[in-house]
Amino acid sequence: MRDELLTPREMTEADRLTIASGSLEGMDLMRRAGAAVAAAALARFPQAAHVAVLCGPGNNGGDGYVAAGLLAANGAGVSLWRTGEPTAGTDAGIAASECPLSAQPVAAYRPAPDHLVIDALFGAGLSKPVGGEAAAAIERVKASGARVVAVDLPSGVSGASGQALGTAIRADLTVTFFRKKPGHLLYPGRSLCGETVVADIGIRAGVLDGIAPKTFENAPARWRAAFPTPSVETHKYARGHVGVFSGGPASTGAARLSAAGAARAGAGAVTMLSPDNALLANATHLTSTILRRAGSWAEVDAFLDERRPAALVFGPGLGARDTIIDSAHRLIEEARGRVGHIVFDADAFTIFARDPSRFFAAARTPGAPGLVLTPHQGEFARLFPDIAGEAALSKPDRARAAAARANVVVIYKGPDTVIAAPDGRAAINANGTPWLATAGSGDVLAGLCAGLLSQRMPAFEAGCAAVWLHAEAATRFGPGLIADDIPGMVPAVLREILRWDGG
Repeated sequence: MRDELLTPREMTEADRLTIASGSLEGMDLMRRAGAAVAAAALARFPQAAHVAVLCGPGNNGGDGYVAAGLLAANGAGVSLWRTGEPTAGTDAGIAASECPLSAQPVAAYRPAPDHLVIDALFGAGLSKPVGGEAAAAIERVKASGARVVAVDLPSGVSGASGQALGTAIRADLTVTFFRKKPGHLLYPGRSLCGETVVADIGIRAGVLDGIAPKTFENAPARWRAAFPTPSVETHKYARGHVGVFSGGPASTGAARLSAAGAARAGAGAVTMLSPDNALLANATHLTSTILRRAGSWAEVDAFLDERRPAALVFGPGLGARDTIIDSAHRLIEEARGRVGHIVFDADAFTIFARDPSRFFAAARTPGAPGLVLTPHQGEFARLFPDIAGEAALSKPDRARAAAARANVVVIYKGPDTVIAAPDGRAAINANGTPWLATAGSGDVLAGLCAGLLSQRMPAFEAGCAAVWLHAEAATRFGPGLIADDIPGMVPAVLREILRWDGG
């Protein structure tokens, strides 16, 4: 499994541990990195009329010097440009001294559309905005139309957060080493990397034991072993029962989308808990979903006692009017010992944001059900305004901080959705699609998550799986997608996850 994502600090530690083990020296790593960049450039852009290698003063620039020498040795027309001379005696300094090409000031470089630019100015560890001649060179490259191969990360992109620090180059291909960094998957970094390839430079996977990374790329390999598969002897309630709270007569659609998501995720039974005035609207549209009156706390309480649902969905389409809606905190209390998990979405965040401390206290009550929150950026900011306002935090760090504070699993939605657990684990989703930017898609996601939770999938893994399934289903449908289409696309994806051939 190569889904671990290393922060710049963790990648530095991987280098240090490798060198300390005696298996490789720093220059060995640099030579292998430069060779990987040169090989990728030759393979992907063999027709480039000229290769311009732009080097910074640090190790990223050192990789560039190695790549420049190898490209020249392979017959490419190469020019070398740098922002400053690397310190003598460092690995970058040694690489520069070994390079057979003479370096010119980057200020004098004038890119052309038929150039291939090797961007070795700054790597993943960049921590301050790019300025001066480096920034000016980046702007000229961006305006030129030249193709770009970035070393480690496009210069100007933070490896930790994916944010552009000042200006940032846009690459066609990014060659990174050992493992990807969060900045390769977090926006805008993801859109600036082009294709990202991970090169093996001889660092052994065993160094990860000492680093213990807690950030991962969300993919089936991370959670497939925990994915629920029904046994031959099962029955509908044993497969998991999900209750979904419906809004009023004019806003029942959101809950129905959640119910469909839960059912398609494998829940054996889904019950719509409807206020009195929405019973007719729901009855008109529901078939396989059970409809139950839940216009009072007594009726909700009776349902929890009788059916002991494994998971609930609360929030989609609820608004903020009815007594039950205004008592979302009470639901956490009432569910203790009777419900495994509650997925809170949409209007639930408006309710909790009125008194966040009350919500946090309820979530941390002994015996409380496991909670999963699915906020988009605006909802996240309402419930966690201080965390959202901390510019120094990356999106995974914000999600982690929120998960730890509330003792919940957080699905922080967006084109680079992050799933975080209270124990510090975080996964960045990489298969998102703009087709999901449609009304109701988040309601389906909440239902998918509840459906997996109802089958006793652990909350973090269920959140990861739901996000991936949701995006994969939408990608397969493609243009014209509306939220109603997503549940119907899920079975084909499940067949592949479960490796089911119809037998």
